[in-house]
Amino acid sequence: MFKGSFTALITPFKNGAFDETAYERIIEWQIAQGTHGLVPVGTTGESPTLSHEEHKRVVEVCVETVRKRVPIIAGAGSNSTAEAIDFARHAKDVGADAVLIVMPYYNKPTQEGLYLHVKAINDAVDIPIILYNVPSRTVVDMSVATMARCARLKNVVGVKDATANLARASLQRLACGPDFVMLSGEDATALGFNAHGGQGCISVTANVAPALCAEFQNACLAGDFKKALGLQDRLMPLHEALFIETNPGPVKYAASLLGLCSPEVRLPLAPVAESTKQAIEAAMISVGLLQAKAAE
Repeated sequence: MFKGSFTALITPFKNGAFDETAYERIIEWQIAQGTHGLVPVGTTGESPTLSHEEHKRVVEVCVETVRKRVPIIAGAGSNSTAEAIDFARHAKDVGADAVLIVMPYYNKPTQEGLYLHVKAINDAVDIPIILYNVPSRTVVDMSVATMARCARLKNVVGVKDATANLARASLQRLACGPDFVMLSGEDATALGFNAHGGQGCISVTANVAPALCAEFQNACLAGDFKKALGLQDRLMPLHEALFIETNPGPVKYAASLLGLCSPEVRLPLAPVAESTKQAIEAAMISVGLLQAKAAE
């Protein structure tokens, strides 16, 4: 179920509020473009600046719109274990297929603390759990040994690995077993990650290039790495441009160029600089998402 191109969905805003109409339109377009699954309210979905009520509403709209056509991995992470349990319970109740549990940020738990955090969620809510290891944002890194402990818990089925360390994929596969789902959390290295045993990517770029990202993952899953490399070469300028500034500012601007939503982000994120806009437009033209005249 959890294989291929999963889009880490942006949360569109209009005049500061969650734009449900735009979100529904984005989800329908994603499914029509061949996206394999959706991930609401993660990092790209600006979960840190959503109220708890907004967070839950975003998940509800996603589930209601998808209607079981593709799997949904709902963001449910928090640096408070009790909050993470509440989000996970809500995700299960409304019909999400799994939850994404980020490593607790800011409070810097030990490896034992990371394990106990995951175990508490596992024990409280009967829903598949995808761990989310992103040390660049959380300042904690779940070790391979701790991940292997977590993999023995009933509900822990996989990891979104955003370490960009390709050796981790092989080490985690050896420690957690070949059935442990490994999804890249880093678009630029997803090709190598899949070659090391990964089964897909939770992608930022797929917000604006869902068909290409799905085609890329289909090639990888079929073992056609020659085709995948060609698609990687085509997508790489876009992968780079979307991370010139902090995600999701750039990808929201890119989405606005496609008419999907407003480029609005919530403070403390700021609108992207003019130089970044130009780089994004150039990358989208090179990939074939925009015509040159659209950037003039």
